[in-house]
Amino acid sequence: MANAVELRRIHKTFDHFTAVDHLSLNIRAGSVYGLLGPNGAGKTSSIRMMIGITMPDDGEVWLFGERFHREQLQRVGYLPEERGLYKRMKVLDHLIFLGRLHGLPEHESRKRSLAWCERLQLNEWTHQKVEELSKGMQQKVQFIAALLHDPDLVIMDEPFAGLDPGNAVMLKDVLLELKKDGKTILFSTHRMDQVERLCDAICLIDHGRSILEGDLKKVKASYGKNHVQMQYEGDPQLDGNDLVESFNNYGNYVEVRLKPGADAQQLLRRTADHARITRFELLEPSLEEIFIDVVGKNA
Repeated sequence: MANAVELRRIHKTFDHFTAVDHLSLNIRAGSVYGLLGPNGAGKTSSIRMMIGITMPDDGEVWLFGERFHREQLQRVGYLPEERGLYKRMKVLDHLIFLGRLHGLPEHESRKRSLAWCERLQLNEWTHQKVEELSKGMQQKVQFIAALLHDPDLVIMDEPFAGLDPGNAVMLKDVLLELKKDGKTILFSTHRMDQVERLCDAICLIDHGRSILEGDLKKVKASYGKNHVQMQYEGDPQLDGNDLVESFNNYGNYVEVRLKPGADAQQLLRRTADHARITRFELLEPSLEEIFIDVVGKNA
Protein backbone atom coordinates (compact mmCIF):
# COMPACT_ATOMS: atom_id res chain seq x y z
CA MET A 1 0.00 0.00 0.00
CA ALA A 2 1.23 3.52 -0.79
CA ASN A 3 2.50 5.88 1.88
CA ALA A 4 0.28 8.72 3.07
CA VAL A 5 3.28 10.49 4.63
CA GLU A 6 6.98 10.40 3.89
CA LEU A 7 9.54 12.45 5.76
CA ARG A 8 12.84 12.40 3.92
CA ARG A 9 15.68 13.48 6.21
CA ILE A 10 13.91 16.62 7.40
CA HIS A 11 16.05 18.93 9.51
CA LYS A 12 15.11 21.98 11.56
CA THR A 13 17.09 24.29 13.80
CA PHE A 14 15.99 27.29 15.86
CA ASP A 15 18.94 29.60 16.43
CA HIS A 16 21.61 27.12 17.57
CA PHE A 17 19.16 24.45 18.80
CA THR A 18 18.50 21.41 16.61
CA ALA A 19 14.84 20.47 17.01
CA VAL A 20 14.70 17.77 14.31
CA ASP A 21 17.85 16.07 13.06
CA HIS A 22 17.50 14.55 9.58
CA LEU A 23 14.42 12.53 10.49
CA SER A 24 13.00 10.00 8.02
CA LEU A 25 9.84 7.93 8.38
CA ASN A 26 7.06 6.43 6.25
CA ILE A 27 3.40 6.18 7.25
CA ARG A 28 1.41 3.64 5.28
CA ALA A 29 -1.98 4.79 4.01
CA GLY A 30 -4.82 3.38 6.11
CA SER A 31 -2.63 2.71 9.16
CA VAL A 32 -2.45 4.14 12.67
CA TYR A 33 1.01 5.48 13.46
CA GLY A 34 2.40 6.60 16.80
CA LEU A 35 5.04 9.33 17.02
CA LEU A 36 6.60 8.95 20.44
CA GLY A 37 9.35 10.52 22.48
CA PRO A 38 10.15 12.38 25.70
CA ASN A 39 9.33 16.05 26.16
CA GLY A 40 11.37 18.19 23.81
CA ALA A 41 12.25 15.28 21.52
CA GLY A 42 11.01 17.03 18.37
CA LYS A 43 7.59 15.45 17.90
CA THR A 44 5.58 18.65 17.55
CA SER A 45 8.26 20.28 15.41
CA SER A 46 8.10 17.29 13.05
CA ILE A 47 4.30 17.47 12.84
CA ARG A 48 4.39 21.19 12.11
CA MET A 49 6.78 20.63 9.21
CA MET A 50 4.57 17.80 7.98
CA ILE A 51 1.68 20.21 7.42
CA GLY A 52 3.58 23.33 6.40
CA ILE A 53 3.25 25.39 9.59
CA THR A 54 7.04 25.61 9.48
CA MET A 55 9.30 24.53 6.64
CA PRO A 56 12.31 22.24 7.05
CA ASP A 57 15.77 23.74 6.66
CA ASP A 58 16.69 20.60 4.75
CA GLY A 59 14.94 17.46 3.53
CA GLU A 60 11.50 16.90 2.00
CA VAL A 61 7.93 16.24 3.12
CA TRP A 62 5.72 14.10 0.85
CA LEU A 63 1.96 13.64 1.33
CA PHE A 64 -0.22 11.25 -0.66
CA GLY A 65 2.63 10.40 -3.03
CA GLU A 66 3.47 14.03 -3.92
CA ARG A 67 5.92 16.55 -2.58
CA PHE A 68 4.14 18.83 -0.10
CA HIS A 69 1.98 21.64 -1.45
CA ARG A 70 -0.73 23.70 0.25
CA GLU A 71 -3.67 22.22 -1.66
CA GLN A 72 -3.05 18.88 0.08
CA LEU A 73 -4.12 20.38 3.40
CA GLN A 74 -7.79 20.06 2.36
CA ARG A 75 -7.24 16.32 2.86
CA VAL A 76 -5.63 16.74 6.29
CA GLY A 77 -7.25 17.14 9.70
CA TYR A 78 -5.06 18.50 12.50
CA LEU A 79 -5.57 18.63 16.24
CA PRO A 80 -2.77 20.70 17.83
CA GLU A 81 -1.41 20.12 21.30
CA GLU A 82 -2.18 23.71 22.28
CA ARG A 83 -5.75 24.99 22.47
CA GLY A 84 -6.47 26.68 19.14
CA LEU A 85 -10.02 27.88 19.78
CA TYR A 86 -11.61 31.34 20.00
CA LYS A 87 -12.71 31.36 23.62
CA ARG A 88 -15.62 33.79 23.25
CA MET A 89 -17.27 32.06 20.31
CA LYS A 90 -20.13 29.67 20.94
CA VAL A 91 -19.31 26.03 20.28
CA LEU A 92 -21.66 25.49 17.33
CA ASP A 93 -20.78 28.83 15.71
CA HIS A 94 -17.12 28.01 16.10
CA LEU A 95 -17.43 24.58 14.49
CA ILE A 96 -19.51 25.97 11.58
CA PHE A 97 -16.86 28.65 11.07
CA LEU A 98 -14.04 26.08 11.00
CA GLY A 99 -16.02 23.89 8.62
CA ARG A 100 -16.47 26.85 6.29
CA LEU A 101 -12.70 27.43 6.34
CA HIS A 102 -12.32 23.90 4.97
CA GLY A 103 -14.71 24.67 2.13
CA LEU A 104 -17.95 23.22 3.49
CA PRO A 105 -21.21 25.06 2.71
CA GLU A 106 -22.76 26.55 5.84
CA HIS A 107 -25.71 24.13 5.95
CA GLU A 108 -23.39 21.12 5.58
CA SER A 109 -21.01 22.46 8.19
CA ARG A 110 -23.93 22.93 10.62
CA LYS A 111 -25.29 19.44 9.90
CA ARG A 112 -21.95 17.75 10.48
CA SER A 113 -21.19 19.85 13.57
CA LEU A 114 -24.48 18.93 15.22
CA ALA A 115 -24.01 15.24 14.38
CA TRP A 116 -20.51 15.18 15.85
CA CYS A 117 -21.60 17.09 18.97
CA GLU A 118 -24.30 14.52 19.58
CA ARG A 119 -21.84 11.68 19.00
CA LEU A 120 -19.33 13.11 21.49
CA GLN A 121 -21.98 14.17 24.03
CA LEU A 122 -21.55 17.91 23.49
CA ASN A 123 -25.09 18.57 22.19
CA GLU A 124 -26.13 20.28 25.44
CA TRP A 125 -23.19 22.68 25.17
CA THR A 126 -23.45 23.88 21.58
CA HIS A 127 -24.71 27.35 22.57
CA GLN A 128 -22.14 27.84 25.34
CA LYS A 129 -19.00 29.88 24.82
CA VAL A 130 -15.79 27.87 24.47
CA GLU A 131 -14.33 29.53 27.58
CA GLU A 132 -17.25 28.14 29.64
CA LEU A 133 -16.28 24.56 28.82
CA SER A 134 -13.92 22.33 30.78
CA LYS A 135 -10.54 21.47 29.28
CA GLY A 136 -11.82 18.03 28.36
CA MET A 137 -14.85 19.46 26.54
CA GLN A 138 -12.66 21.97 24.71
CA GLN A 139 -10.49 19.06 23.61
CA LYS A 140 -13.53 17.33 22.16
CA VAL A 141 -14.42 20.51 20.25
CA GLN A 142 -10.94 20.54 18.73
CA PHE A 143 -11.28 16.84 17.95
CA ILE A 144 -14.51 17.51 16.04
CA ALA A 145 -12.92 20.45 14.22
CA ALA A 146 -10.16 18.17 12.93
CA LEU A 147 -12.71 15.74 11.46
CA LEU A 148 -15.50 17.97 10.11
CA HIS A 149 -14.25 18.02 6.51
CA ASP A 150 -13.77 14.22 6.39
CA PRO A 151 -9.97 14.26 5.91
CA ASP A 152 -7.96 11.34 4.54
CA LEU A 153 -5.06 12.01 6.92
CA VAL A 154 -5.77 12.79 10.58
CA ILE A 155 -2.88 14.19 12.66
CA MET A 156 -3.42 14.51 16.39
CA ASP A 157 -0.90 15.92 18.84
CA GLU A 158 -1.73 14.63 22.34
CA PRO A 159 -5.40 13.91 21.53
CA PHE A 160 -6.14 12.42 24.97
CA ALA A 161 -4.82 15.40 26.97
CA GLY A 162 -7.31 16.63 29.55
CA LEU A 163 -9.73 13.75 29.01
CA ASP A 164 -11.11 11.51 31.73
CA PRO A 165 -11.02 7.72 31.06
CA GLY A 166 -14.57 7.63 29.70
CA ASN A 167 -13.99 10.36 27.16
CA ALA A 168 -10.61 8.89 26.22
CA VAL A 169 -12.40 5.64 25.34
CA MET A 170 -14.96 7.60 23.32
CA LEU A 171 -12.24 9.22 21.21
CA LYS A 172 -10.41 5.92 20.87
CA ASP A 173 -13.55 4.33 19.43
CA VAL A 174 -13.84 7.14 16.88
CA LEU A 175 -10.22 6.66 15.82
CA LEU A 176 -10.83 2.94 15.31
CA GLU A 177 -13.87 3.72 13.14
CA LEU A 178 -11.79 6.12 11.07
CA LYS A 179 -9.21 3.39 10.55
CA LYS A 180 -11.92 0.99 9.37
CA ASP A 181 -12.98 3.66 6.88
CA GLY A 182 -9.47 3.67 5.42
CA LYS A 183 -8.24 6.90 7.00
CA THR A 184 -4.59 7.35 7.95
CA ILE A 185 -4.05 8.41 11.55
CA LEU A 186 -0.90 9.83 13.10
CA PHE A 187 -0.90 10.74 16.73
CA SER A 188 1.65 11.81 19.26
CA THR A 189 0.96 10.95 22.88
CA HIS A 190 2.49 10.02 26.22
CA ARG A 191 -0.30 7.44 26.75
CA MET A 192 1.58 4.23 25.99
CA ASP A 193 -1.48 2.11 26.74
CA GLN A 194 -3.37 3.84 23.92
CA VAL A 195 -0.42 3.40 21.55
CA GLU A 196 -0.31 -0.35 22.21
CA ARG A 197 -4.04 -0.70 21.58
CA LEU A 198 -4.29 1.50 18.50
CA CYS A 199 -1.04 1.68 16.55
CA ASP A 200 0.18 -0.49 13.70
CA ALA A 201 3.63 1.13 13.68
CA ILE A 202 5.64 3.60 15.74
CA CYS A 203 8.59 5.93 15.56
CA LEU A 204 10.37 6.80 18.81
CA ILE A 205 12.42 9.96 18.52
CA ASP A 206 14.83 11.56 20.95
CA HIS A 207 16.88 14.72 20.44
CA GLY A 208 15.25 15.04 17.02
CA ARG A 209 16.45 11.65 15.77
CA SER A 210 14.68 8.35 15.20
CA ILE A 211 16.00 5.79 17.68
CA LEU A 212 13.38 3.07 17.19
CA GLU A 213 10.98 2.67 14.27
CA GLY A 214 8.85 -0.01 12.68
CA ASP A 215 5.88 -2.33 12.97
CA LEU A 216 4.77 -2.34 16.62
CA LYS A 217 4.37 -6.12 16.88
CA LYS A 218 7.84 -6.68 15.42
CA VAL A 219 9.35 -4.07 17.73
CA LYS A 220 7.89 -5.79 20.79
CA ALA A 221 8.80 -9.27 19.56
CA SER A 222 12.42 -8.18 19.06
CA TYR A 223 12.75 -7.64 22.80
CA GLY A 224 11.77 -11.25 23.55
CA LYS A 225 9.69 -12.57 26.41
CA ASN A 226 11.81 -11.58 29.39
CA HIS A 227 9.10 -10.11 31.62
CA VAL A 228 7.09 -12.03 34.21
CA GLN A 229 3.80 -11.08 35.81
CA MET A 230 3.30 -12.91 39.07
CA GLN A 231 0.59 -12.95 41.73
CA TYR A 232 1.44 -14.46 45.07
CA GLU A 233 0.69 -14.89 48.75
CA GLY A 234 3.60 -14.54 51.14
CA ASP A 235 7.06 -13.19 50.26
CA PRO A 236 8.65 -14.30 46.94
CA GLN A 237 12.01 -12.83 48.10
CA LEU A 238 13.08 -11.13 44.90
CA ASP A 239 15.62 -8.78 46.49
CA GLY A 240 19.13 -9.98 45.64
CA ASN A 241 17.83 -12.69 43.29
CA ASP A 242 20.52 -13.20 40.62
CA LEU A 243 17.84 -14.00 38.00
CA VAL A 244 16.14 -10.61 38.36
CA GLU A 245 17.17 -7.43 36.56
CA SER A 246 14.47 -5.29 38.22
CA PHE A 247 10.93 -5.55 39.56
CA ASN A 248 7.92 -3.46 40.54
CA ASN A 249 6.05 -4.86 43.53
CA TYR A 250 2.42 -3.93 44.17
CA GLY A 251 1.84 -5.98 47.33
CA ASN A 252 0.41 -9.29 46.12
CA TYR A 253 1.31 -8.66 42.48
CA VAL A 254 4.75 -8.10 40.97
CA GLU A 255 6.17 -7.34 37.53
CA VAL A 256 9.64 -8.80 37.06
CA ARG A 257 12.24 -8.10 34.38
CA LEU A 258 14.61 -11.07 34.00
CA LYS A 259 18.32 -10.73 33.44
CA PRO A 260 19.54 -11.72 29.95
CA GLY A 261 19.66 -15.51 29.70
CA ALA A 262 17.77 -16.07 32.96
CA ASP A 263 15.39 -19.05 33.08
CA ALA A 264 11.82 -18.11 34.04
CA GLN A 265 11.12 -21.67 35.26
CA GLN A 266 14.04 -21.42 37.68
CA LEU A 267 12.59 -18.18 39.00
CA LEU A 268 9.23 -19.92 39.49
CA ARG A 269 10.85 -22.74 41.47
CA ARG A 270 12.75 -20.33 43.71
CA THR A 271 9.81 -18.08 44.47
CA ALA A 272 7.53 -21.07 45.09
CA ASP A 273 9.84 -22.10 47.96
CA HIS A 274 8.90 -18.90 49.81
CA ALA A 275 5.44 -17.94 48.59
CA ARG A 276 2.25 -19.44 47.16
CA ILE A 277 2.24 -18.50 43.46
CA THR A 278 -1.31 -18.08 42.12
CA ARG A 279 -0.36 -16.70 38.71
CA PHE A 280 2.89 -16.78 36.73
CA GLU A 281 3.00 -15.48 33.14
CA LEU A 282 5.92 -14.84 30.82
CA LEU A 283 5.30 -11.82 28.58
CA GLU A 284 6.81 -9.44 26.09
CA PRO A 285 7.77 -6.11 27.67
CA SER A 286 5.22 -3.35 27.55
CA LEU A 287 5.78 -0.44 25.18
CA GLU A 288 6.27 1.79 28.21
CA GLU A 289 9.17 -0.40 29.40
CA ILE A 290 10.69 -0.40 25.90
CA PHE A 291 10.30 3.39 25.77
CA ILE A 292 12.11 3.87 29.10
CA ASP A 293 14.85 1.41 28.14
CA VAL A 294 15.55 2.85 24.69
CA VAL A 295 15.42 6.50 25.77
CA GLY A 296 17.61 5.71 28.76
CA LYS A 297 20.25 4.05 26.62
CA ASN A 298 20.15 6.93 24.12
CA ALA A 299 20.70 9.43 26.91
